[in-house]
Amino acid sequence: MSMERGTSMEREVSIERLRPVFWGEVWVKDARIVYVGEADKLKQVMKQEGSLGAGFPEIRWDRQVDCGGNLLMPGFKDAHTHSAMTFLRSYADDVPLQQWLQERVFPMEAKLSWEDIYHFTKLAVLEYLTSGITSIFEMYLTPDAMGQACMDMGMRCVLTSGLNDFTSSVERQEAEYLKWNGHHPLISYRLGFHSEYTCSKELLSGVAGLARKYHAPVFTHLAETEAEVEGCKNRHGMTPAAFLDSLGIFDYGGGGYHCVYMTDQDMDVFTKHGLAVVTNPASNLKLASGIAPVAEFVRRGIPVAIGTDGPASNNCLDMFREMFLVSGLSKVRERDAASLDAEEVLAMATGGGALAMGLSGADVLTEGKLADMILIDLHRPNMQPLHNIPKNIVYSGSKSNVRMTMINGKILYEKGDFCLPEGEDAEEICQKCEGIVKRII
Repeated sequence: MSMERGTSMEREVSIERLRPVFWGEVWVKDARIVYVGEADKLKQVMKQEGSLGAGFPEIRWDRQVDCGGNLLMPGFKDAHTHSAMTFLRSYADDVPLQQWLQERVFPMEAKLSWEDIYHFTKLAVLEYLTSGITSIFEMYLTPDAMGQACMDMGMRCVLTSGLNDFTSSVERQEAEYLKWNGHHPLISYRLGFHSEYTCSKELLSGVAGLARKYHAPVFTHLAETEAEVEGCKNRHGMTPAAFLDSLGIFDYGGGGYHCVYMTDQDMDVFTKHGLAVVTNPASNLKLASGIAPVAEFVRRGIPVAIGTDGPASNNCLDMFREMFLVSGLSKVRERDAASLDAEEVLAMATGGGALAMGLSGADVLTEGKLADMILIDLHRPNMQPLHNIPKNIVYSGSKSNVRMTMINGKILYEKGDFCLPEGEDAEEICQKCEGIVKRII
């Protein structure tokens, strides 16, 4: 196979969910990984007739990267976020969820234009790159604006609708679903709606109809607060999970964001339909919503992914902080320091997110998979000594350890600098967003 255009990652440590850390290298051609192997086996590969490495001395790489003994691993998947809420960072703070929404968020969101959302999403992408996030599961007001922003920035994005009684419609969501699935290699779309408490039964029945029509999974905010659950029980005599299940919303899978207040019956619904939980610990802490029973989800075999939620309720888009909180809060909730192992949490932040988002091609570093990967600096003091690299990442890692972020075979962030697609400039993006904020607020 010709390797005229490609990248070689030499002398790095690599990790996969089911594979121990090893010394080796990764080759990338265009958007795909074409070789992953241990260094001591590379010579054998080169000698094999017809192998990828045949004629290795003649391979002309675009670039070879000596990773210097650092860790090359799959990128983090932010499995729930509202990127354009960067405009409310540190503005809508220190109030409970319903007051936060009704008094601080909804009135300001009503002032946003399509172009505003586009620019604020680009600002969020800059932050994702610095945190080693290579894919986002995005729910906000105008999916088209977010999809365009991610295309322009080179970010992999799974869109979903924030459909509710006040914005969008079932018909519009169907049009978005058809438009964005297959439109661009970086963008896909999953059915969704904001929540049970912002949608009429008729609207939810329409979403269920779309799920049946396309045999498609559906995602929503679910059981985030006690008030939400009690409100649904008062309206429908059931918890949100049970009510949505009764409408057929989850017949083809999907999942819930937050899932803090889940009954045994709710978890049975998730098990029955193979639904995923996306936990958002920092947001739930800041809004005093509670602590999700993540260890119980794991015990029941319910897939778990991790999300940051939006930058108005978090307030940062930092997967290192989320991973630490997932593990630490589980230990407190369960009163058991062994309730959730760091390696399980790291798997949630990578492969777990890919599973929830339908990104089976971007879950691990293996031949044929998408080249969405990050390089973690193991030489910084917070990573030493190297007793256990995965545990170091979860318990002591930070954004400062992200040396490189690659998406779809392109390096977009390296050693503190952005390497954005032509026409995009990080400083200009920040200045543009600052101007919009001054106009709105």
